[in-house]
Amino acid sequence: MRLLLLCAILLCGQTVPASAQSHFVIVSGLGGDNAHRDQFYNWATSLVSTLRETMGVAPENIIYLAERPERDQTLINAKSTKENVTEALSELASRSAADAVIFVFLIGHGSYQGESSRLSLPGPDMSAEDFARLLGGFETQKIVFVNTASASGDFVEALSAPGRTIVTATKSPFERNETIFCEFFIEALAEDVADVDKDERVSVLEAFSYASAEVARYFDSQSRLLTEHAVLDDNGDGVGSSEPDPKGGDGALARVVFLDAGAPTRSLLAADDPELKALYDRRAQLEGQVLLLRNRKEGMEAAVYENELEKVLIELAQLGQTIRERESVLRRP
Repeated sequence: MRLLLLCAILLCGQTVPASAQSHFVIVSGLGGDNAHRDQFYNWATSLVSTLRETMGVAPENIIYLAERPERDQTLINAKSTKENVTEALSELASRSAADAVIFVFLIGHGSYQGESSRLSLPGPDMSAEDFARLLGGFETQKIVFVNTASASGDFVEALSAPGRTIVTATKSPFERNETIFCEFFIEALAEDVADVDKDERVSVLEAFSYASAEVARYFDSQSRLLTEHAVLDDNGDGVGSSEPDPKGGDGALARVVFLDAGAPTRSLLAADDPELKALYDRRAQLEGQVLLLRNRKEGMEAAVYENELEKVLIELAQLGQTIRERESVLRRP
């Protein structure tokens, strides 16, 4: 099985061009019983299918590790052991482009042992510190790390750094009940429900906000006390926010990071319209400015940083409206 994973990774390296792109590592952990095995399998395969079929991500850019790879050998690369997760992320760190975006998505049961939060895997579990060491291999790449397991809150402090967006299903390691955040996060990506700014793409921030709201709605509908509180950190301070605010705290980076492969229908529209292409180019420049500001934050005065960030976000919002209007004109028969 280890050889199968290595072959899949090497094949990815041969077929993927050395340019900015997204890579996905999806880890579905130990189920414990058949009901949870089925649930984790359904969530993970739904995510993989959405990435491939809806978002246009090339299959070779997705590594999917699961408890029982024999369930679907066309989608699952190998067993989700600590050894295979380590190998997958290490290989990816050695071959991904310097400006690539790396998405790590964890599904399963979490626990808190001693002073460390863990993801339950077949064989030895993996701690937040284990993942922190592996992410250290990505020196320039942008990281999006989503841990949808219970007791996952400690992953924020352990993994937080400039250029990283960290999402956890719970705010602390003491929220130990099984979580449903994963279901709604994937739903945000798979269905037309979370695109608040109507730009036909779902950002990490939009998916987070939708999933958080739906979790609260679900518990309310069941007249149950809310036992999971998702948080997001993308400003590198190691403190997650349950309600990210791109203008002042967390959320500015997550707002401009997307999981899709680049919206091919837009490319077709822009190919015959220089005006729209120029608008897309300007948006890409502004999104890059947000990332640059995030990386420079520690060396800037707080007031200067917030002022510059606000100006970029306002222009992004205005530009989004202009783009939607131009796209609407071009789509008319």
